[in-house]
Amino acid sequence: MHFASDNSGPVPQQVLDALTKANQGYAMAYGSDAEMEAVTAKIREIFEAPEAAVYLVATGTAANVLALSTLTQPWQTVFCAGPAHINMDECNAPEFFMGGAKLTLATKADKMTPQDLRAAIEGEETRGVHGPQRGPVSLTQVTEFGTVYSLEELRALCAVAQEYDLPVHMDGARFTNALVSLGCTPADMTWKAGINALSFGGTKNGCMGVEAVIFFDPKHAQEFEYRRKRGAQLFSKHRYLSAQMLAYLTDDLWLENANRANAKTAILAEGLRAVGAKFSHPPQANMIFAALPRAKHQALFEAGAAYHLWDGVLEGPAEELITARFVCDWSIPEEEIQKFLSLL
Repeated sequence: MHFASDNSGPVPQQVLDALTKANQGYAMAYGSDAEMEAVTAKIREIFEAPEAAVYLVATGTAANVLALSTLTQPWQTVFCAGPAHINMDECNAPEFFMGGAKLTLATKADKMTPQDLRAAIEGEETRGVHGPQRGPVSLTQVTEFGTVYSLEELRALCAVAQEYDLPVHMDGARFTNALVSLGCTPADMTWKAGINALSFGGTKNGCMGVEAVIFFDPKHAQEFEYRRKRGAQLFSKHRYLSAQMLAYLTDDLWLENANRANAKTAILAEGLRAVGAKFSHPPQANMIFAALPRAKHQALFEAGAAYHLWDGVLEGPAEELITARFVCDWSIPEEEIQKFLSLL
């Protein structure tokens, strides 16, 4: 009954087999491996972006901060939602890698609206050299509360950014979960909507540890290469990153894993609704935020369930509602979900 994080699950056998295969003999270092060439070709094909610049790093934070630092000057500010991963969960790494550039929070909600974004943008470049200048917009897809921007929402936000000639970055740590939720193409959810750079997640959806950074305009390529090296993310034995990503993208494993995770989440959500759980956000991908009485949480934890309480502690009045986060990864068996629900 493991619902703590999609980072907690195992790696698919296909990825492990690819690593074993890549481990045979010698290969060129620092991204000159044959697997990376295949990864680049595959991502360009999947995204319908034949000129895209594609790079691999080991973590989502590295993907976000290196992408944003390539798009941002130190005197600029990045516009994002308050709950964005770059604001809440990266220990000020964006500011560090961007040379001190700050984040401007356009909203406290999980998703910003075009009105939020426009107001935030208009609030800057009002103090001359004394204030920050307008910089990139960063959108999180899936959001940190498990919701998904629709294509219409993405297009509207990117249109506002384009009015001010600002680039748009997407934090896609759970990109594929959002993609299968919307039933659209990768191109539809990125460059066709107005996204300029993407952190394309692999780790949360089954990889051992690899993320891609994709620039749909290759003019950013050389600067990113310098920043990746300076940021200690240019792996010498790069083939072990490439092998993971290549296996992930082969035979639609990436889509299969995300479909599984989302489908299992839907089963869990239905069961939680049936026992009267209160949802703080509509579950639209593979993450649920729902409140249960503290006594229910106590019984679940005692039975061995693993998940995170979000706005309370385990001790206290039995009937008090406590919100928790539940995440389904690609591998969780339905039997575990049913066992969990039976305890409610």
